[in-house]
Amino acid sequence: MTEFRAAPPPISAPSAPPVIRTARLTLRPATMEDLEPLHAVLSDARAMRYWATLPHRALDETRDWLQAMIDAPAGEGEDWIITHRGTAIGKAGLWRFPEIGFILHPDRWGQGLAGEAVAAVIDRAFAVHRLPRITADVDPRNTASLRLLARLGFVETGRASRTLRLGDEWCDSVYLELAAPGPDAG
Repeated sequence: MTEFRAAPPPISAPSAPPVIRTARLTLRPATMEDLEPLHAVLSDARAMRYWATLPHRALDETRDWLQAMIDAPAGEGEDWIITHRGTAIGKAGLWRFPEIGFILHPDRWGQGLAGEAVAAVIDRAFAVHRLPRITADVDPRNTASLRLLARLGFVETGRASRTLRLGDEWCDSVYLELAAPGPDAG
């Protein structure tokens, strides 16, 4: 069960998202203190293989990215730093409503932590923001993320070729969607 630490304000309020606690994780708003652990994720070629940018080369690149995450208008989305046992290990959120995104340090892969974090974000999106659906755009080669999203109930809605160019490489997209639970779901 996901625990939200306080009744959050409406999405239009200009405030940071609340802290979310799950069985093993704390999802909390980003701060500049997350710079080095987040850089460890965003500079790792394995973690960034299917991300929308190339691996960060310099700490300043991650600083700018983190500052943009901190400064993002509340009405556009919500992002959290994922912490496990007090250590920042990645990020998850709706970076632009209703699209979900997540990234985790490779040392934490295969432990179910990404699924736990993403499930908490989904719970909040439907319970608090009452989104009719959540979407995802995934590189078709990212089979781990596709499996995770399928386990959470996402279904494929389409595919497109050459949607993003990273360096010398064109990437394709698989589009997925998760509909809000109906009134009888529960």
